[in-house]
Amino acid sequence: MWVYRRILKISWTEHVTNNKVIRRINKRMEVLETIKTQKLQYLGHVMRNERYNLVQLIIQGKIQGKRSVGRRRISWLRNLREWYGCTEGCTDQLNYSEQQHLRSE
Repeated sequence: MWVYRRILKISWTEHVTNNKVIRRINKRMEVLETIKTQKLQYLGHVMRNERYNLVQLIIQGKIQGKRSVGRRRISWLRNLREWYGCTEGCTDQLNYSEQQHLRSE
């Protein structure tokens, strides 16, 4: 994004949002779309495979212990819920169906 700001000669003191910069440059956020699809594909890969039990626990955020002070970081699942408009029940259903699939094998 800083490259676009430099091309448009926008000073760091000017209050211009990223959306306005993108509109001025007429550039679509292709990088963000690529990140979204890759993240979703990786999540599906991890949730399907039994070898990634530790990674599944980390992604689902079900690790025991105290949480640090301050605002919580955005988790993988929360990030995907926001991007794709999926509710928490939707991802719980996905987790449940994956668990049922693993039990049947």
